[in-house]
Amino acid sequence: MSGAPAVRISIESASEKQVQEVGLDGSETYLQPLSMSQNLARLAQRIDFSQGSGSEEDEPPPGAQARDWAAPGDAEDEEGLVKFQPSLWPWDSVRNNLRGALTEMCVLYDVLSIVKDKKFMTLDPVVQDPLPPKQNPQTLQLISKKKSLAGAAQILLKGAERLSKSVAENQENKRQRDFNSELLRLRQHWKLRKVGDKILGDLSYRSAGSLFPHHGTFEVIKNTDIDLDKKIPEDYCPLDVQIPSDLEGSAYIKVSIQKQAPDIGDLGTVNLFKRPLPKSKPGAPHWQTKLEAAQNVLLCKEIFAQLSREAVQIKSQIPHIVVKNQIISQPFPGLQLSISLCHSSNDKKSQKAASEKQSPEDHLYVLEHNLHQLIREFHKQTLSSTMMPHPASAPFGHKRMRMAGPQAFDKNDISSLQPNEGLLEKIIKQAKHIFLRRRSIQLQLNIGVEQIRVVHRDGRVITLSHQEQELQDFLLSQMSQHQVHAVQQLAKVMGWHVLSFSNHVGLGPVESIGNASAITVASPSGDYAISVRNGPESGSKVMVQFPRCQCKDLPKSDVLQDSKWNHLRGPFREVQWNKMEGRNFVYKLELLMAALTPC
Repeated sequence: MSGAPAVRISIESASEKQVQEVGLDGSETYLQPLSMSQNLARLAQRIDFSQGSGSEEDEPPPGAQARDWAAPGDAEDEEGLVKFQPSLWPWDSVRNNLRGALTEMCVLYDVLSIVKDKKFMTLDPVVQDPLPPKQNPQTLQLISKKKSLAGAAQILLKGAERLSKSVAENQENKRQRDFNSELLRLRQHWKLRKVGDKILGDLSYRSAGSLFPHHGTFEVIKNTDIDLDKKIPEDYCPLDVQIPSDLEGSAYIKVSIQKQAPDIGDLGTVNLFKRPLPKSKPGAPHWQTKLEAAQNVLLCKEIFAQLSREAVQIKSQIPHIVVKNQIISQPFPGLQLSISLCHSSNDKKSQKAASEKQSPEDHLYVLEHNLHQLIREFHKQTLSSTMMPHPASAPFGHKRMRMAGPQAFDKNDISSLQPNEGLLEKIIKQAKHIFLRRRSIQLQLNIGVEQIRVVHRDGRVITLSHQEQELQDFLLSQMSQHQVHAVQQLAKVMGWHVLSFSNHVGLGPVESIGNASAITVASPSGDYAISVRNGPESGSKVMVQFPRCQCKDLPKSDVLQDSKWNHLRGPFREVQWNKMEGRNFVYKLELLMAALTPC
């Protein structure tokens, strides 16, 4: 628009470095800034000495000045006009050129005078970029291809490096996620707590009522032994546990009865570890097996510590002996009860020493199982005795201490409230019972000249001829009856009820040698029943009877309308005895009873 005011716009060059080359990947190569000498030389090259200065051209010639002074009155009239008059003198341009040449010669003379002394100025040649030599077109094509391939290779290398970093970060994130999920799984089975930057767990039975002073603390650590660049194995677990060194390996309590007691000086550390190390269950993580074994070691140490403390405190006619990891007691004259703590660590030297010191297997598993039950009953009593006081003003603590105040009990009355028998006394009584039972069960063979006399435990006498088949048939019949008697004694120990017992069963297949024996026992709650039939020729047959509520394949009956009839036992089902775990018949049956006994 013509009426708009004029606006001045200043255009300046950006203070950026000039770009020399742009690569294929977008990278830019910049020119380095010129030094002060290079910049001065560049500016000097731009000076054109052939052109005259504008100030000199603006000066008017002498004739024009004379004319201006000749007419002073006219100057006042032309004050508002531009004071520029074109040159009218014909030698004006010649005079200006001569004057400029004189100025340049004076400047050149001054410069040469200064340069000659070399004190204030020196002349350096201007460095110019050499022209590239002319090359063959094929060479140029090869060079361009080489540069292109080098740029592409650089891009691929950078991309591969970024991909490798991304894969490593993904694996690390996956490992962290796996560690958190495994930690959640561990927390569902064991007690954990956060202490500082560590995750600690509890192996002890303090929450169940244990008073054993061992801390039983294990630490949860992150498994970083595997290399992320290599293939991850199938059994890899991102979580590992670190247990105390004294709880590593496996342990058990060895209980044995011996007729001849060795000298006290011959007693030492017993390390008769013949039991195999526990194997991990299929599908269970390795830390579960490791923690269960460590907890079992802790429980065995607690049992042995309790037995050792009672052995020192109990006053008996024949004092008990505690030597290192062995307790010696004499329930009867000439009879010795030995209780030993057998602990095997994961060290190869200890396992080798244990294998060299093995003795004949005389371990009583029944007494070991009873020790575990007794210590758990002790825990239960300790836990149940600590309850909230009633009334609330009564002192908090043990029940017998609260009862002592209102009823004015003295020390003897308070001690009478405590259980009189400890673990050691109970296990000694059970050992005496087992020894007497072994003495009462016997079968005597009197071998004569032409016949064999067999004396039973009840006094019956059977005479056999010289035929070996008769003796073999008789022993097979006695073995069959003995297994049924063993089931009867085992039921009494396990708390099961004997429903029926017969040495001569009239039902079922007829045995060609002797008669079959049978027994039926029921669980303490009456929900399960086990029937055992054993014959000299047919062998053992074990059947289990479950409650009707657990038998899903039974048809529904319209007669039994009330739900209470569902608690009755259903039909018998045969047990695949050859697939049961155990070394012998009695051990297998003990495991079966333990599995059917409710906790």
